[in-house]
Amino acid sequence: MIPLETNKHYHIYNRANGNEKIFLNDDNYLFFLSKYKKHIDPICDTFSYCLMPNHFHLLIRFKDDFLIEQLMNFNNKNDISTFLSKQFSNFFSSYTQAFNKQQNRKGSLFMKPFKRKEIKDEVYLKKLIHYIHLNPVGAGLCSKPNLWKYSSFNAIVSDKRTNILKSDVINYFDDLENFHFIHTQPTKLSGIE
Repeated sequence: MIPLETNKHYHIYNRANGNEKIFLNDDNYLFFLSKYKKHIDPICDTFSYCLMPNHFHLLIRFKDDFLIEQLMNFNNKNDISTFLSKQFSNFFSSYTQAFNKQQNRKGSLFMKPFKRKEIKDEVYLKKLIHYIHLNPVGAGLCSKPNLWKYSSFNAIVSDKRTNILKSDVINYFDDLENFHFIHTQPTKLSGIE
């Protein structure tokens, strides 16, 4: 498994165990996002995400060494990669415990370990953003990415305040018009998850 490092972009993704779903209703999606904000926002910048009934995708960049070390000192941690992984573990565990209680179930909800891929070039990063936003379209859950409530697409195109780095994302696509245009085209990535 690749180590997590500061100042690097990663595609983080995971799915439910077996044929289960990790989101059964709107409250589940919103709770997942609230836990993400608590556990992951302090350590990551988020470029895009998509939550699907049985899996999710995140495109993130870990914050710089100084910010992470401040959090580590507060939490008495030594190794940055271990600390970053532990934050994700805490996030998944927190969501799973609440989901299990709500659904009267026991055991692990997510596959272990969670999947991660370092993104090393901008071309792939742009393709991945496109892929993430088109995931619900490809799954037949909606006809256009703006119709899926649980992705970063609408936050990026909106004027509303968000924690998504929307200006960075739009700049990768040159401008908002091209961002919209690219998202009307089929994705060229497959087999990511």
